[in-house]
Amino acid sequence: MPGEADPSTQQHEQQQQQQQQQQEAAPPSPPLPARHTALTPGPRASRFQQVLDSSLSHTLSKISWDNFAACYPTIAVQSPAVLRAVQKQMVDRLGALCKKEFDSVLQSRNVVAKLNELESLVSEAERRRDEAGEVGAEAPVPPHMLPAEQVLAAHLAPHLAQQQSQLNAKLQTVQGYNAKLFDDIQKQRAEIQSLMTLLRKVFEDIDGANGMMDDVVDDLAKETRTVEAEMTEP
Repeated sequence: MPGEADPSTQQHEQQQQQQQQQQEAAPPSPPLPARHTALTPGPRASRFQQVLDSSLSHTLSKISWDNFAACYPTIAVQSPAVLRAVQKQMVDRLGALCKKEFDSVLQSRNVVAKLNELESLVSEAERRRDEAGEVGAEAPVPPHMLPAEQVLAAHLAPHLAQQQSQLNAKLQTVQGYNAKLFDDIQKQRAEIQSLMTLLRKVFEDIDGANGMMDDVVDDLAKETRTVEAEMTEP
């Protein structure tokens, strides 16, 4: 019928819509990890690698054709080509395994970075030595020539400095606490002094009142005796 879409066309459009929805719903792929950058070996690290290669080459050279053929004389006479192939494979395999093991140890122990750090320390020490020589100061004493007391003091200096810092902090705290106590004691002494002054004044008032009462009591006693005498007369 005219105006109706082809079923195959509708199915194709539905498939495209489903694919588009799946692509939109799919989570973004994680970023790729940063590529490892190998450290550039310094002179000491390069020399160390050369020593390893030289030692490995010297060890593998012991597995020469003559030595290998001496171990298998019959095969060396009857099938020398096969024995040479076996010897070559053995040398290549052993060399590859040793090289891989050396590289694993170098990476796990971070040998190249540490040797480069040693290179920097040696360069810094040489620079300081040259600067000390240019100024004309006395050349520094090598560490292995220092006396035991000085080496011990150098090792204990950081620990003692930390302990001294802690003791100074405690001393400041105690001094502040003592200063506060001293202020409180001074205030209490001033308060006691004011109370003593007040008590002296009260005692003086009591003594004055007693003096005044003595005169009144004498007059009152005299009047009382007079009244009693008058009452006793017939």
